Formats: sequence, C-alpha cells, structure tokens
Amino acid sequence: MPAKRLSMRKIKEVLRLKAAGLSNRKIAVICAISRPTVAEYIRRSQWAKLSWPLPGNLNDAEIEHRLYPSSPSISHDKRQIPDWPAIHTELKRKGVTLFLLWQEYREANPDGFQYSWFCDYYRKWTGKLDLVMRHDHRAGEKLFVDYAGQTVPVINPQTGEINEAQIFVAVLGASNYTFAEATRSQALPDWIGSHVRAFSFFGGVPEVIIPDNLKSGVSKSCRYEPDINPSYQDLASHYNTAVVPARVRKPRDKAKAENGVLVVERWILARLRNQRFFSMTELNRAIKVLLTKLNNRPFKKLEGCRRSHFDSLDRPALKALPQQTYEFAEWKKVRVHVDYHVEVKRHYYSVPHGLVKKQLDIRMTASTIECFHQGKRVASHKRSHLQGRHTTIKEHMPIRHQKYAQWTPERFIRWGNSIGVYTGQLVTNILASRPHPQQAYRTLFGILRLGKSYSETRLENACRRALHIGAMSYKSVESILKKGLDHRPVPQAQDNAPSVQHENIRGANYYQQTH
Repeated sequence: MPAKRLSMRKIKEVLRLKAAGLSNRKIAVICAISRPTVAEYIRRSQWAKLSWPLPGNLNDAEIEHRLYPSSPSISHDKRQIPDWPAIHTELKRKGVTLFLLWQEYREANPDGFQYSWFCDYYRKWTGKLDLVMRHDHRAGEKLFVDYAGQTVPVINPQTGEINEAQIFVAVLGASNYTFAEATRSQALPDWIGSHVRAFSFFGGVPEVIIPDNLKSGVSKSCRYEPDINPSYQDLASHYNTAVVPARVRKPRDKAKAENGVLVVERWILARLRNQRFFSMTELNRAIKVLLTKLNNRPFKKLEGCRRSHFDSLDRPALKALPQQTYEFAEWKKVRVHVDYHVEVKRHYYSVPHGLVKKQLDIRMTASTIECFHQGKRVASHKRSHLQGRHTTIKEHMPIRHQKYAQWTPERFIRWGNSIGVYTGQLVTNILASRPHPQQAYRTLFGILRLGKSYSETRLENACRRALHIGAMSYKSVESILKKGLDHRPVPQAQDNAPSVQHENIRGANYYQQTH
C-alpha cells in the first residue's frame, strides 16, 4: 500500500535526517512514523532528484508536485478492465494475492485503475457467482467430504430385500472437481474405504480433509479440539494429510461440501430416480458415467469446467499417493490380563508380562494385531479368528514360565506311556481333572521325575496303586514309594476300574482328539 502523505514540514525533516546519516529506523522513531513511510519518501525524493538541502527557488507546493506528480486524466471507459475470471482463477494458486495481481495488472496497464477500485470491483464481481464457486480455496489445499441426504434403493435379486445405499461425496476446494460413490452404510469401514477410493480417483492427496461431524470421522465434537476417530487419524497419517472437522453449527465451514452434495443430488441421483439397481456394483457403474458428465459440464459464469480447473489447479498441487495401499485398521483400548494376554474378538494375544494390568491401544487389520503402550508398539501378532484360543510369544512370558512353554499334554502322555501303561493312565487322568492342562504340569513333572530316584519299574507300580486308590497328587505317589507300598500286590479285579468318575473330567481321549 502507498505511504500516506505527510505535511511538507515532516517530509523535509525526513530528508534532513537522512542526509545527516541516520538510519530509516531512527528517523521513523524521531518523526513518529513507520519505516515503510520513511523509505517511501526517500525513494520519491531520489526519483524526483531532490536532495538535502532542498533548492531555495522551490516552494512547498512545487516540491510536493515533484514528489507527487499528477496522473494524466484518463476517462473511465478508456481504462482496461481487469479479466475477473482469470483473476479469480489465479487467486487459487499458492502464494498469489490480490495485491500481486493488481501490480501485474498495473505493469501491463500503466493507466489502469488504482488498488482500492481493483479490490472493490473484484468483490462485486464475485458476489454474482454461485456460492459454490465464490470461496477462495487454494489449489490442492482442501477436500470437503460428506454424505448426501438422499439414498438409492438397491434390491437383493434373491430375496427382494431393499437396502438403502449411502452416497459419499468429496469435493476439491479450488476446482470443485467432484467424486461420488455408493456404499452400503456410513459405518467406519465404508467411510475409510470411500476416502481411499477418492484419493485414487484424484490421483493425489490434499493438505487438509474437512468432514462434517459424522461419528465415523469424529468421535467427540468440540468447537476447539474435536476428537478424531483413531482409525480416521490412522488413515490421515498414512496419507500424510490432516483432518480438520467443520465446526458445529458453522455452515460456512462446510458450504463447499453441502453445495457439492446438492450438485450430485441434482445432476446424478435425480437422473437415476426411475432406474432399478440390483447390486452396488451396478449402481456405482451408473454413478460413474454421470459423474464424468458432471465434471466435464461447462461452468455458466466461469471459463472451463471442473475437469479443466482440476487439471490446471488442483492436480499439480496435490501430494503424491503413498507407494503402499492403505489397509483398513480398527482401534480399541484393552487392559492386559493377569496372564499377560489381551482379548481381541475372543482370541487372546500375548504381550510382555511387565505390562500386566496396563491399558494398551490395539490396532486391528484383516491380517495383523498390533499392541501399543504409550504410543510404542510392544507386540505384533498374525491375526487369528479361533475363539477361545491363545497366541503366545515365548519371550513375552516370565522366565519361570518359559521352561514350560515347550510342553504340551500330548508330550506328558507320551512320557508317561514310555514308562508304563499305568503311569500313562495316571498322567491322562491328572490332566483331565484340571480346568486347564497347564495347571497339572508341575504335578506331572514331579511324579515322572520320581522314576529317576526310585526307578521306572517302581514308579509304574506306584502309579498302578495310585489309580487303584484314586490318588492324583505328587505327594500321594511319593508317599507310596517312600513306604514301599508299590511292592504290595493290587487286587486284580480293581486294576482296570476307573480311578476317578466325575462329570467335569474330560477323559483320556480328549487330548488325542482335540489337541
């Protein structure tokens, strides 16, 4: 902006102080004016070839005329009118301002209009545009996303059931280039999937995504710090973009999305109202044809169309797509159980045992389960859909548990059978009597190692007597051996009788069939 005119007294003081060798900063302080004003008057004096001391034959009026020569009088109708559509388009480019465009206009038209007239008439011109075209959004900066209020019925050809398809709409701010597709719902997987397909359609990623406060995108609405859904934030991180939800009850924040939805409803959905669709693929195929026509449809008050504006403005400014395709992920908070496992969809995954009772963030994809504590990944597993089962990494276990990790019920049964039939039968009965087989491991280790102290022959006889009396503990078998009861004969009629009968005991075949 040009510096304001000062009194001739102050102008002379500026020139005098400059001739005395003072800096522009000091002159500004002394004269109580801004530094740009000081620089402007020094520049004007140099251009007018005036220096201090000023010539004595010039009065104040003549000096002012030299500093401010009057412009030649040119009628309004002879001045070049700016190309407002071109000005409006150029404003969408990064770093371009109205003042810069006015300067370029004046360089091409030295007798053109002043800056104030330029600004005033540009605003009047934009006031005649449609609202959707009026906003000055920078190229590649914003993508507005929302769902249309109108749905499209899709008929199941087998059952005749009707499902109302939701219409996702995404509009780029600078060019109004539009993407639309039908999905089965507005749930999180469909919401995320639509964004991925929109980015692929545009061939790039904007700096900012502006959604409405849909629950799939914003977990908690807030004017100042809305809580973004973790899966949505994960998508934004993968594509190196930001999510800035529209403020609640601020319609101007999402005017571009609402107008984009209105255009899609008028030019696409209205034309499909009399058609019947029997699959989502069929519906999206029809939407794609009309979407191409919409983006190629010429603007009424601007040159070109959405497609041409996209090619010249948004496409060059969009960020490149990441090399790896985004894989949908859900997040949930869990607390680590006392057995150092976390539960996800009724399957149990191990984490380092030091995290027992701590709260973790779980990232779930179709193929992996990742566990995070305070933002750091502490465990990763291949996803399993077997309910009630455990996936355990040996290193996650306490040291005292790791030595048992390689043992299984089948291995204990094989060890027992290698000593003898009765020992194998006692091992099977003890395993079956526990709610969890691991609870029997310590007992079985103790019993089977008695064969080293007393010989395997005596252990087999002791197990035979233990089965006869229904004893299923380490101390009972050890007591039989210590007292030499294994040497006494066991009545033959009782040898094959089951030692324990109870509805909760699985039986010997359980481990052979299911493990």
